[in-house]
Amino acid sequence: MRNYSPEQALWECVRKLGEHDGVVPSISRSATFSVREPQTMPEIFEGVRGPDKGGCFLYSRHFNPTVEVLSGSLAAMEGTESAACTASGMGAIACALSQLCEEGSHIVSSDTIYGGSHALLGELFPKMGINTTFVDPRDPANFERALRPDTRVLFTETLGNPTLKVADIPALAKLAQERDLTLVVDNTFTPMVVSPALLGAHVVIHSLTKFINGASDLIAGTVCASKAFVHKLMDLHTGRIMLLGPTIDSRVAFDIIQRLPHLAIRMREHSGRAMAIATRLEAMGAPVTYPGLKSHPQHGLMTSMINSGYGYGGMMTIDCRTRAKAEELLSVLQNKERFGLIAVSLGYYDTLMSCSGSSTSSEIPPEDQWKMGLSPGLVRLAVGYTGSISSRIEQIERAVKAVGLA
Repeated sequence: MRNYSPEQALWECVRKLGEHDGVVPSISRSATFSVREPQTMPEIFEGVRGPDKGGCFLYSRHFNPTVEVLSGSLAAMEGTESAACTASGMGAIACALSQLCEEGSHIVSSDTIYGGSHALLGELFPKMGINTTFVDPRDPANFERALRPDTRVLFTETLGNPTLKVADIPALAKLAQERDLTLVVDNTFTPMVVSPALLGAHVVIHSLTKFINGASDLIAGTVCASKAFVHKLMDLHTGRIMLLGPTIDSRVAFDIIQRLPHLAIRMREHSGRAMAIATRLEAMGAPVTYPGLKSHPQHGLMTSMINSGYGYGGMMTIDCRTRAKAEELLSVLQNKERFGLIAVSLGYYDTLMSCSGSSTSSEIPPEDQWKMGLSPGLVRLAVGYTGSISSRIEQIERAVKAVGLA
């Protein structure tokens, strides 16, 4: 367990007051920005000036003052030099990986990743001449065995979606350093809980839609990395974010800025409730998986990577074995017990539940789902924090008993 405090880092980040010294940052909705002197504009295009070089802005697809406030906060939270924000988490992943790779490049990826990421790497990128080998993330040696002369990137999620396998980020960082590779980590499941950059990751990605925003009312993403890499992403000639254009709206950025200060409080509550529910289910003999349980095969590894004070995250699973049994459980939880909502996504204040194999992992072929250990009846629960914890435990107790899982 580590002593790094992301919430302290957020507090230490330079605070930007709004227009007329408003206590909240201003929303800069302008698409384009004027310059005081004509010679300034070519200097912006040449990269001599910019937001961090004289406070100059040009066009909101390039940089925007409100988005810059959000980017600075996210970089501080993740412990990176810089960050760039995008219109979605997939926009962040696609731009970061395509910036690091070109035709003929090879990626070694965890096989336990979000279905959209799996489709990007396994189906779309090959059409662009970028190929991927998928490996079990639980053993770093699997990544090493899959390396080729043309490998450029190691890609993993901190906590695998949806099976909750844990990636050994320090070991992967060591491998990346030894082989001159770039380690990219999707940390969407564990903001504040784990800080991949401080464990050696070069690039950290989030779907801001999830825990960081926390209200399931907007879509956004971010790439946290070195200043040099963010500048590459925003380069006027080859920058993937700049040229592919997944531009985050300044009003969306503002909403996320307003919710960042209580992210630490929310993550503690998500984690605490998930631990309480998982502990009770395990005591009942239900087939539950949660990285905070000592029965989790990688509990020790997860414990060594987490930041002290935030728990083990808000994600857990119940393996119902079959899709029919999973749907029966989901129906009881939502329609009888009102425990949560049958919906994709995560990080909401109410619990969100889904059968992963037929929803968020459905892009992954059945044979690959089997290889990665994804049961057709695996129910993923993103534990919320509404209602009393005692009532929530009683609800899920009744539900698992009703469907014969305990």
